[in-house]
Amino acid sequence: MSIETVSLPQLKITRRAADRLRAGHLWMYRSDATLPEEAPRPGSLVQVVDARQAPLGTALFSSTSQIIGRLVSHAAEPISREQYLDELSERIDAAFARRAQDAPMSDATNAQRLLFSEADDTPGIIADRYNDLVLLQLLTQGTAQDDVRAVVVAALRRHLEVDGSTLTIWERPDPKIRELEQLSDPPNEGLLYTNAEDKPNATKFVLNGLNFHYSIAASQKTGAFLDQRLNYAAAAARVKASGKTTRALDVCTYHGGFALHLATVCERVTGVDQSLAALETADWNLSINPELTGRVDWIEADAFELLRAFDIAHNRPDPKNPQLPLDVDTGFDAIVLDPPAFAKSKRAAEGAMRGYKELNLRAMRLLNAGGTLITNSCSHHVSLQDFVATVTAAAADARRRVQILEVRGAAPDHPEVLSHPESVYLKSLILRVS
Repeated sequence: MSIETVSLPQLKITRRAADRLRAGHLWMYRSDATLPEEAPRPGSLVQVVDARQAPLGTALFSSTSQIIGRLVSHAAEPISREQYLDELSERIDAAFARRAQDAPMSDATNAQRLLFSEADDTPGIIADRYNDLVLLQLLTQGTAQDDVRAVVVAALRRHLEVDGSTLTIWERPDPKIRELEQLSDPPNEGLLYTNAEDKPNATKFVLNGLNFHYSIAASQKTGAFLDQRLNYAAAAARVKASGKTTRALDVCTYHGGFALHLATVCERVTGVDQSLAALETADWNLSINPELTGRVDWIEADAFELLRAFDIAHNRPDPKNPQLPLDVDTGFDAIVLDPPAFAKSKRAAEGAMRGYKELNLRAMRLLNAGGTLITNSCSHHVSLQDFVATVTAAAADARRRVQILEVRGAAPDHPEVLSHPESVYLKSLILRVS
């Protein structure tokens, strides 16, 4: 039986790019590539070769993104679309097997990231589960296609639709990536599958024993920040162990993840966010956790402006200052800083450092002696070393002695792959401030 030879357009890349692929990275940038005379179709497969025509594998081609190719096979011989789809199904099975081992579901937690793009060897595909809802993102021209949708939906049903359980799968494109990749609308307004009688677009899920609400219409990206799940619990445990649990502040609270966990151990928690819609969801989440012992309130404000005002009111009180939305005379026993990614590119890293230093400086000046600071960065362009250095500089300027209690990252359902540094993005420091 003869094996049909697959012929694909060739994407020639520089030596620098080839070295990255050989080291395990999966991306090729437009600046490192040379296209054939007849450009490949958007989203098609291409054979990747180096400057000497040595084959490096098969990639999904993008006609618009700066990431011109994403490697889906390291085999020297190019693969067909059918082979790619077969391998994709196998890789999804492998991702589920890893989660069963590294991040199993339980009665206390029924939400997790199922597929994490390159980190699960499924480039351009992200899937998050919230109880009986799955949110799918197909992020490239090569994956936002009906044949990929069919494979992913079949795999999700195979693993999640068991024992008569309810399952609904929605595709929710990222607006910025959709524009960048020039993607068309998903079919059926994004509803890819449901075995429910209606078309549910909201659900209640559980993280660490606390209830949260998810709605497609009220969430950023694919929803809650599931990568912080274990950090939520660790923060609450450290604050409880400190014995200082009177007042806590959660800056950039979003849907209240840290705030609600701190409310299990603190007497009073205030969550801050500049998005009213986010705070409305946070308040909804608060309402479905009536067993919380701590009092929780919310402030709609810019993090930088509010912390600056708190700092001045606490350390240099001025009776002429306008009334603040919160009495800060007594300071805080715990503060969480969980801002969005400041550095969207390498060029933005320097500005991001200034932002991180400002927030951490203000927080340290507001913390009572022996208080706990939980400070986070989700910018992959900011290394752990640089983030720690920035927090250290803030401690020096604040004249506070700071001890590192824990250095944490993303939950294991967001795997970190050494050969793909973009997957190593979340840094979470739990600190004692004297």
